[in-house]
Amino acid sequence: MSNKTRRQFITKTGALMGAMLAAGIISGSAFAADTSTAKVNTTGLAVTDKVVKVGILHSSTGTMAISETGSIQAEKLAIAQINAMGGVLGRKIEIIQEDGASDWPTFAEKSKKLLEKDKVATVFGCWTSASRKAVLPVFEKDNGLLFYPTFYEGLEQSKNVFYTGQEATQQILAGLDWIAKEKKAKTFYLIGSDYIWPRTSMKIARKHIEQHLGGKVVGEEYIALGDTQFGSVINKIKLKKPDVIYAAVVGGSNVAWFKQLNAAGLNSKKQNMLTISVTEDEVLGIGGENLEGFYSAMKYFQSLKNANNEKFVAEFKKMWGPKSVIGDVTQAAYLGPWLWKAAVERAGSFDVDKAAAALPGYELKEAPEGYVKVDPNHHLESKLRVGKWRADGQAEVVYESELIKPDPFPKGYQ
Repeated sequence: MSNKTRRQFITKTGALMGAMLAAGIISGSAFAADTSTAKVNTTGLAVTDKVVKVGILHSSTGTMAISETGSIQAEKLAIAQINAMGGVLGRKIEIIQEDGASDWPTFAEKSKKLLEKDKVATVFGCWTSASRKAVLPVFEKDNGLLFYPTFYEGLEQSKNVFYTGQEATQQILAGLDWIAKEKKAKTFYLIGSDYIWPRTSMKIARKHIEQHLGGKVVGEEYIALGDTQFGSVINKIKLKKPDVIYAAVVGGSNVAWFKQLNAAGLNSKKQNMLTISVTEDEVLGIGGENLEGFYSAMKYFQSLKNANNEKFVAEFKKMWGPKSVIGDVTQAAYLGPWLWKAAVERAGSFDVDKAAAALPGYELKEAPEGYVKVDPNHHLESKLRVGKWRADGQAEVVYESELIKPDPFPKGYQ
């Protein structure tokens, strides 16, 4: 090969590699000159030449297990798929799983164990805002990295957390806008479980209803986490006759809430409801017949029609059984390991600071929900969808927004 031909070959090859990198066909790690452990792990994480250890921290027991089991399953599926592709920087992922047991102090204790004793490179975990708030000081003190999958109230941003679910502007405000317009709703009854996420979410919802939608809140109730007695609240709702029940009841309480509503005759033929806490995971316990015709505001439903989601659903059911279902948080949890893999490979390092700095701006085009992009504020740009529940436990998507940029600190709602 002549020098001229060699130069032409190098130029064309470089251009091709650059185009493949831009298109996401290959990652920046393909060009890493040195992926030795000493190079990619300078902060003492549990990384060897062949293995990298990560943590999974969710409630597999207690009232929140009904919601969090799907997250565990999704994270394990993603990790199995990543390992089948060769792992991350040539290392297979090894999981250390801990049970938060639906108890916030336990979450804090287990996060400390994962970061300080096990030295995991990252953690995929938590569901409730109470559990996230409990572990956040630990992650910030020990400089750990958490991928948090649940829709939440916003009003938070940390260099140690990536939020793969929705914040308030993407779910609460957008969902209320839809139902106020669609149902010409003016009166709202707010109900939620009694902890930080529902209370803060309802504070934001009330401001939006009263100050932006010209509506009125005719009732607001909070039920202890895990409580199953809703008779008094249902009687109040019957008396007030709101245009919309706006609900954020979580965990096992949802089963009693919807069954008792249906038994009292408050079904979708007589009452509109928009919930921000019911996904396909909860419907397994509730029963589709108990919420048929009610609505959920989420970014993902299992019934979404796109090639990415159809493949994801098939692989999830292959791993976890044909009767398994996939809810919004389950899908958001599935994104966590893939985003962490991208962060590490873009950084060429497992070091938390380097990986975290490398992820903003990353576009994940293969997400089951569709295109998402990581914002500099560590949240995802994504869409709101409204699903109308069917008796079979699946939702018909009746509304889909444009992509919504995340704004965890919306002006006027703090």
